[in-house]
Amino acid sequence: MRNPFKYFKTSPEIIRLAVMMYIRFPLSLRNVEDLLHERGIDITHETVRFWWNRFGPLFAKSIRKRRVENRFYSNWAWHLDEVFVKINGELHYLWRAVDHEGEVLEAYVTKTRNRKAALKFLRKAMKRYGRPEVVVTDKLPSYRSALRELGNSSRQETGRWLNNRAENSHQPLRRREKTMTRFRSMRSLQKFAAVQSSVLNHFNLERHFYRREEFKENRTQALAAWRQLAA
Repeated sequence: MRNPFKYFKTSPEIIRLAVMMYIRFPLSLRNVEDLLHERGIDITHETVRFWWNRFGPLFAKSIRKRRVENRFYSNWAWHLDEVFVKINGELHYLWRAVDHEGEVLEAYVTKTRNRKAALKFLRKAMKRYGRPEVVVTDKLPSYRSALRELGNSSRQETGRWLNNRAENSHQPLRRREKTMTRFRSMRSLQKFAAVQSSVLNHFNLERHFYRREEFKENRTQALAAWRQLAA
C-alpha cells in the first residue's frame, strides 16, 4: 500500500489527531485549530478541512474493511430508519441501518423516500453485510415494499418503541449539523455521514457494560488502533 502521508510535512500522528477530533466530536474547524494550538501545533482551520477531506474517507474505509473481515457486527437484528436533512432549503433523506448493538452498518442519502430509494439502500447494506434475521423499521410503506421484493418481508417487525436504537443513532449527526450550520450539498452529507459512522463505531466502547478498568483498557486499545490506520 502506498504511503498516503508521503508528501506531507506534518507528522501522521498530528493529522490523525486533527481528523479524529473533528469527526468524533461536535467541533468546528476553528475549534480544532484552537485546541491544536494549545498543544503547540500551529495550523489553520483550512488545513484541518483539507486533512479531513483527504484522510477521513481513507480512515473510514480501513475501519470498515477490518470490521467486515473480523465480523465486528451482528446480523441478528437490523434497525432501519430515515431522518430529514435540509440542504439549501431542499429536503433530503438520510437512511441508516444499525445492528442490535448500536453499530452503524450503512448510511445512505437520497432525494426521495419511496420504494426505489429504500430498495437501493437495502441492497447496498446487504451486499456488504449479508441478510439479517430480523429487520425492525417504522411503518413507512416503502420498507415493506422493498423487503417484499428482496424476499425478506416475513422478517420485518414494526412497533412504537422497537426502533429507538436507529433513531438514537441520528443524534451525533444532528449535533454536527448544528455545529456546521447545516450541510451544503448532498455529496458532502453522504461523505460525512459515512465517515462519522465508521469513526463512531471504532470508538463505541459501550462503557455502561464494563467496569472502569475494562473501559480504560478498551479505550486505550481503540486509540492504539486508530494511530495505526493507514500506517
